[in-house]
Amino acid sequence: MAKLQTHAGVLAYFLKKPGASDSYPFGPGARVLKVGGKMFGLIGEGEDTLTLNLKCDPEDALALRAAYPTLVRPGYHMNKKHWNTVVVGEGLPDDVLREMIDHSYALVVASLSKSVRAKLER
Repeated sequence: MAKLQTHAGVLAYFLKKPGASDSYPFGPGARVLKVGGKMFGLIGEGEDTLTLNLKCDPEDALALRAAYPTLVRPGYHMNKKHWNTVVVGEGLPDDVLREMIDHSYALVVASLSKSVRAKLER
């Protein structure tokens, strides 16, 4: 599997998800990843440090923040109970980052209507 520690690697991993799309609804510097019209990730662009905002189960969010206190923080400009901001490229293992992206995507897909979920499974 490709390394996720770069902007290109992270973006490619996001866009491999069924139904994933990207846009800039908040303007340049904040690439939003959506599935079924709902956001499941945000890539902070134009900064020295690559950051992602990812949706997360509240208990898992707290556990990840405790395990990686300098790399996983409460979501910047997001609901801090349900979103984490993740620093990429500074020591967070690829497998942990993949799990976090997969979890964010799965949470959002689970919230979609049955008909939209069915279209994603095709």
